Amino acid sequence: MTSQALPITIATEIFDLPVHEIRRGYRSDVYFWRAKRTLEASNRSNTATVQVFQKREAVVCGIEEALAILMLGIGHYRNSTHAFDLFDHYIEQKRRIRSLYRADPEQLREALDERKRIETALDDEWVSDLEQISVSSLRDGDSIAPWETVLLIEGPLSEFIHLETLYLGVLARRTRISTNVAQVARAANTKPVFFFPARFDHWAVQGGDGYAASIGGAASVSTDAQGEWWGMKGAGTIPHSLIAACDGNTVEATRSFANTFPDTSLVALVDFDNDCVKTSLEVAHAMGDRLWGVRLDTSESMVDVSLKDATDLTNKTGVNPALVRNVRQALDDAGFGRVRIVVSGGFDVEKIASFESEQVPTDAYGVGSAFMKGSFDFTADVVKLDRAPMSKSGRQFRDNERLVPRALITT
Repeated sequence: MTSQALPITIATEIFDLPVHEIRRGYRSDVYFWRAKRTLEASNRSNTATVQVFQKREAVVCGIEEALAILMLGIGHYRNSTHAFDLFDHYIEQKRRIRSLYRADPEQLREALDERKRIETALDDEWVSDLEQISVSSLRDGDSIAPWETVLLIEGPLSEFIHLETLYLGVLARRTRISTNVAQVARAANTKPVFFFPARFDHWAVQGGDGYAASIGGAASVSTDAQGEWWGMKGAGTIPHSLIAACDGNTVEATRSFANTFPDTSLVALVDFDNDCVKTSLEVAHAMGDRLWGVRLDTSESMVDVSLKDATDLTNKTGVNPALVRNVRQALDDAGFGRVRIVVSGGFDVEKIASFESEQVPTDAYGVGSAFMKGSFDFTADVVKLDRAPMSKSGRQFRDNERLVPRALITT
């Protein structure tokens, strides 16, 4: 590595990587793990150049996480047979620990201590060969062109071939989120975009997804886990269930929330009775200066009370421009011009762009499942062997002057 190599900018511990499972190939496509074992058994240590790309315009994300996987996962075991036995015991111990959380606390402590002993033994068996590997990459947040090289890894292939599944998956997931958020943020025309997709996906992806959302330009996230990597707490106020628990009284739910969280910007959810105008005014009168905004989340299968008699609208369902304008006009007429309007429910790039082109008086957008759409699949190819061209048909080395050297070895 040269002295100009950039370090990983996020501490590796933030990613909460399952280090021993990564090293053992437990989470890799098995053919990559078997390829590693084959290369080791045949003593093939040629220097390979691996090039990573994808085929769409995008905002790349996941680079830092991919580098952390390389930093912690590059290498081999001193004694493979012993290490494999230890790892099998490690997995068994993890299962045992999960079964003991409802059992005797002393047994649980003993099991946790045993797992730590196994982890230490596995660490002792691992030989990290980072000094043999050079890496260069783009950075999280860079706009990329189709087929542009985003990551280049060079070194003995046997030391890192087992990691391909992991770093490609990370890049695909994070780039999908960051690109979708960036597209929505552009459509929103500088208005805040709230990242609300947690309920539409597995809980385990929240940390990286929230970070990718920040790279794409999201103003806030909905869970603390989504904000962990970049130092933000989850934001949000009132769900429909809280209103239901207050006997369907939106004002009471809003007041109770405000008393419990006096330092949180207060946004009232106003569609519980399907009468956003009436409920917005009730909350504004009740909460006064305490109210920051109202959120419209009318179901796309329903027509708000204020629009039921409208005869000049082609689409009256859900949160639509006419509904927003009705709420804005009512608030302004009642002297609540400072109360902001947040819209959510079925919003994506196209719907937001339509709202903006029509100058609908919204102040912020809450977006959920639209952030999960699409695919940005990355590919890794060997393109050189011992620095001479070597690749499958149709693939070749593509230089990218934007790549910067990255330091995997910390000093």
